[in-house]
Amino acid sequence: MYPKPEEDAPATGIPMSASGGAGGPMGGSTYYQAPAGSTAAFAMQGAQAQAAWSTGLCDCFDDCGNCCVTCLCPCITFGQVAEIIDRGSSSCGSSGALYALIMLLTGCHCVYSCFYRAKMRAQYGLQERPCADCCIHWCCEPCALCQEYRELKKRGFDMNLGWHANMERQGRTPATMPPLMHPGMTR
Repeated sequence: MYPKPEEDAPATGIPMSASGGAGGPMGGSTYYQAPAGSTAAFAMQGAQAQAAWSTGLCDCFDDCGNCCVTCLCPCITFGQVAEIIDRGSSSCGSSGALYALIMLLTGCHCVYSCFYRAKMRAQYGLQERPCADCCIHWCCEPCALCQEYRELKKRGFDMNLGWHANMERQGRTPATMPPLMHPGMTR
């Protein structure tokens, strides 16, 4: 369907006309086609730039207290994680209650929590390992929640305090508060 690339076509992706000069898509021009492996190499560079998780998915017993809480009542751990990921825009209680409601009504709470894992990965540049976020939450929800909890804890958050108290402890103003505005010029 597409014409074969010319042997002397440059690697810039600029269309070349039949006479060898730059031309548009009309008038018998041909285009440079990148080698088949080049997109895979580009994707690999992006994956290498992402950081690894600080603990493994099955390292739940590094923090036995959180592991027990998560196994008995995962809505507590989810609420703590969601409050930090949302940077205080939702409280631990409201996120945990919504998680519990979804769990009781539909049983598909893992779909809700996998969105928070994806959001956390985007915020901190973490790899999507060992498999896709939804697959991890579907197969081993407690382990995924514990891993997210441990990751935030290793990043300096005291999970029992919540977002606002963590920002005060670190001496920063919470990101959800607007900056203080000084009055403008007056006569």
